[in-house]
Amino acid sequence: MTPTMPPVTDLLPLLPELWLVGAAFALLMLDLFLDERHRGLTHWLSIAALVATAALIGAGAGGQGTVLGGMFVRDTAADVLKFVTCVVSALSLLYAWSFLRERGLYKGEVPVMVLFATAGMMLLVSAGSLVMVYLGLEMLALCSYALVAIDRDSPLASEAAIKYFVLGALASGMLLYGLSLTYGATGTLDLAGIREAIALGGATPMLLTGMVFVVAGIAFKFGAAPFHMWLPDVYHGAPTPITLFIGSAPKLAAFGMAYRLLEAGVGPLDEQWRLLVAGLAVASLAIGNLIALMQANLKRLLAYSTISHVGFLFLGLAGGGAQGYAAAMFYAISYALMTTAAFGAIVVLARRGFEADRIEDFKGLNARNPWMAGLVLCVMASLAGVPPFLGFWAKLAVLRAALEGQMLWLAIVGVVFAVIGAFYYLKVVKAMYFDEPTVAEVAPRDDRALQVAFGANALLLLVLGVFWNPIMAWCQYAFAGI
Repeated sequence: MTPTMPPVTDLLPLLPELWLVGAAFALLMLDLFLDERHRGLTHWLSIAALVATAALIGAGAGGQGTVLGGMFVRDTAADVLKFVTCVVSALSLLYAWSFLRERGLYKGEVPVMVLFATAGMMLLVSAGSLVMVYLGLEMLALCSYALVAIDRDSPLASEAAIKYFVLGALASGMLLYGLSLTYGATGTLDLAGIREAIALGGATPMLLTGMVFVVAGIAFKFGAAPFHMWLPDVYHGAPTPITLFIGSAPKLAAFGMAYRLLEAGVGPLDEQWRLLVAGLAVASLAIGNLIALMQANLKRLLAYSTISHVGFLFLGLAGGGAQGYAAAMFYAISYALMTTAAFGAIVVLARRGFEADRIEDFKGLNARNPWMAGLVLCVMASLAGVPPFLGFWAKLAVLRAALEGQMLWLAIVGVVFAVIGAFYYLKVVKAMYFDEPTVAEVAPRDDRALQVAFGANALLLLVLGVFWNPIMAWCQYAFAGI
């Protein structure tokens, strides 16, 4: 029997992905014919492509549905995650332009790899099959490895890239082994088929072993403790705009992968995997917060902060159910916006020869530039979970999800470490407002677009903290059918 191509109308739910991948290939070819003076065209067209993709998703272009024999699922949850992913990726490219150009690191491949990585993230959150999960994951991972190594002359960046590649390959191997055991136990690659097979046949030793490896692989990709070894070195070693990108948007994709595998795939085993996720949450909260207290480098502080925030996100996943997934998604969106602003503050203040990546570099900032200090204060307050900033409502949502999931002990652990975690963010605030400067006066980068982007990003954390209900309602609507 001769295979036939499906009608074009059957591929309409793939329209945003097809547009983004087509734009990435077109820009890759265009960059071959541009000289150094016109290389910015690739960059700004890449940002335009991401904004257009977000517009297509927001407008519902192509409609929702399941295509490619169930391998690709476009639903409300996928659309929410894709929309925010495209916005955050576009914002990361905006932050990267002047920083990389000033240091001679900018290459036309940078925005193109960001586009391909974003396409991988979009496939990952729409995966309806184990094959699509792995395809999206590897598209994201391979582009991320190359982006971290973009500064080939830096020993720190090269070391970070090698560590990222080796440990990322180990994580992918663990996940693939878990997926293989799951396939062997159920006889299908389709996530809906896996869920049905488990519901009918129950848990087997092979299936439970596969589930453990799947959870471990998810924890690696999130950077959850004790699988966090790569994260501080990569965040520290990569150029700051690259750290900004890999620390924000991929967390949304990791949540999408976790939801697809744990709920859509092995959902009937939720009593088992919820305990595993709860244990990872406690380890991440403890290790992330306690080690962050001792950091003097701001990028490493934010790296360990990421580990603690993954712990909070896992509170929502451990809570389970529609409310838990909605809370975890809300936290992932909030964290992506917060971490973009946090690394954006470093990008705005950095200069060639001055990376602004130590806490002491922020000393006396209020005396030099009160507006900039106020914006950084908004970012740190939101990361610390101070009301009425967005981070407060995100933490409250996941704590409530843990309580509703009958995990009072986990919620108590979350509250304790939320208080501990506030301290190291306050160190930055103290340095800005109460310490004498130890470096020459540093003004924000003379880049109007960058200053406007950072100002909007930081103030958005306050605005969304006041008007957070629509975002939470959007997340709840995404999981209303569970």
